[in-house]
Amino acid sequence: MRAVTSEVVLPTPSRGRTPRFVLLSLALTVALVATVVLSLGIGQFALAPREVVGILLREIGVATSWAPDSATATGVVMDIRLPRILLGLLVGAALAVSGVLMQAIFGNPLADAAVVGVSSGAALGAAASITLGVTVFGMWTTPTWAFVGGLAAVLTVYLVSRSGGRTEVVTLLLTGIAVNAIAGAGLAFMTFLGTTATREQIVFWQLGSLNGALWQNIALVLPLTLGGVVIGFAVSRRLDLFALGERTARHLGVRVELLRVSVIVTVALLVCAAVAFAGIIGFVGLVVPHLMRMLIGPAHLPLMVVSTLGGALLIALADLVARTAVPMADLPIGMLTALVGGPFFLWLLVRTRRRSGGWG
Repeated sequence: MRAVTSEVVLPTPSRGRTPRFVLLSLALTVALVATVVLSLGIGQFALAPREVVGILLREIGVATSWAPDSATATGVVMDIRLPRILLGLLVGAALAVSGVLMQAIFGNPLADAAVVGVSSGAALGAAASITLGVTVFGMWTTPTWAFVGGLAAVLTVYLVSRSGGRTEVVTLLLTGIAVNAIAGAGLAFMTFLGTTATREQIVFWQLGSLNGALWQNIALVLPLTLGGVVIGFAVSRRLDLFALGERTARHLGVRVELLRVSVIVTVALLVCAAVAFAGIIGFVGLVVPHLMRMLIGPAHLPLMVVSTLGGALLIALADLVARTAVPMADLPIGMLTALVGGPFFLWLLVRTRRRSGGWG
């Protein structure tokens, strides 16, 4: 009997999922590189993939005959399209990792930065700084206000949804709806108070777009996103223990409250970095982590890796569609992600209900 038991216990799910994780990571990386090269070449000024690669190689000091001699081609790639695409990659990675962290800390796959109000809270903070003309932090003013707004929103949802030492899923969702409604009212009030110029910027937050991305934006978003992603990777092992339950995690040496607060602040950091320059782009943090979890399992470190790649790929594809679907027009990315994420969220709600036998 002991021999039989040992045969059942020894195999671990991680061994069977490691090849799947490696293959998925490689596939996402290849797809991401291909999408970036394709996006750099598609537009009113079309370039072949070979020409795009040649321009990139020449910019890093590698001599090649692939690059066209036209200065216009170089300017289009390096000054217009590349900043936009890089910003999209950072935004997608930030939103996807924030979704992984939210789902881990709340203990359910329905948690998402947008669903629980942190995105709209961050957008309200950014809109308030624009409308009120606050410049106390210089070029960091808008991201700072967005950070404060997003942190306030997620803390409100977390505190209200906690009951008896656990997070109630239904209460979490309902509180998120309430916070989104309050933030929406705040955005409407800021629109009423603002000038024509500030109103246009507030509409930008609500629709979500990468149009007008600059290298200065990348310089701000990059360290914030990298910092948040590094923190997410650093706490991934503790999140695995946290998934066993708070009491078990405490017995295993996890400082539960410190971990919870750290994750909440990290989520606010990531989402606010994205919202400050790209507006509200919903459902990325819900769709990507859940799909990746279905493919490779719940272990948080590999899930962080593939979700980072998957989020970046999703936004890159959405931005490509936004730029090319309608001639001479730039569709809002938030609209495109909602078209994908909305039906997925409904399916996830129905699936969760069937598994639990009801909404209770």
